[in-house]
Amino acid sequence: MLITLDFWAVLAEWPLLLKGIAWTLGLTAVSAVLGLIVGIACAWARNDGPPWLGWPAAAYVELLRNTPFIVQLFFIFFGLPAIGVRLSPEVASIIAMAVNLGAYAGEIVRAGIASTPRGQIEAGLSLALSRVQTFRHVLLPQALRKVWPSLVSQMIIVMLGSAVCGHISTEDRQHPRAAQILWRERGVQGHRRVSDAQRGHRPHQQERHGQEHLAALRQRAGNLPG
Repeated sequence: MLITLDFWAVLAEWPLLLKGIAWTLGLTAVSAVLGLIVGIACAWARNDGPPWLGWPAAAYVELLRNTPFIVQLFFIFFGLPAIGVRLSPEVASIIAMAVNLGAYAGEIVRAGIASTPRGQIEAGLSLALSRVQTFRHVLLPQALRKVWPSLVSQMIIVMLGSAVCGHISTEDRQHPRAAQILWRERGVQGHRRVSDAQRGHRPHQQERHGQEHLAALRQRAGNLPG
């Protein structure tokens, strides 16, 4: 018996799907802005910042890039309350997405800065610009133009990963309620049919075992001396 999914049941709940899409785009937009700011700050700290900022920035980047996003999300939402910091699911999701994107964006922006000719820095310093001004007005604009496609790709990856935020009750396009819609029609019917088939098969199986047991008893009784 072939069971198929009824996608028309999903389309029938289009208001819920639109709400989920709006939540996803909103979470992604806010976290993308914050993550880009964090990434630029990390790139500056590792390239031109003081050593006491460079090492923590490097540790942050390596830690966030080598741990799963769901672990970071659970740590923020479930771990911070242990020290008295309680966040709503939406705020925790935005923070987790932003810090995750910031770690990757920092390396992407740093690669763009490294590809900028050294003469650009020397030209900025020769115009009496400070190192911060040189970074802001000379290096950063050129670096962002070079790595913008990579940044957009990383933002899309973060958007796709936002489905994990549904585990802490954040509404997004893949919230568990969408799964309930998907399986409401054919999924329930399929489960019911399988259950009915199992219930119908069980009595026949028990009857067969009973007949085999009775035959064994009769054979054993026939072998006994009279």
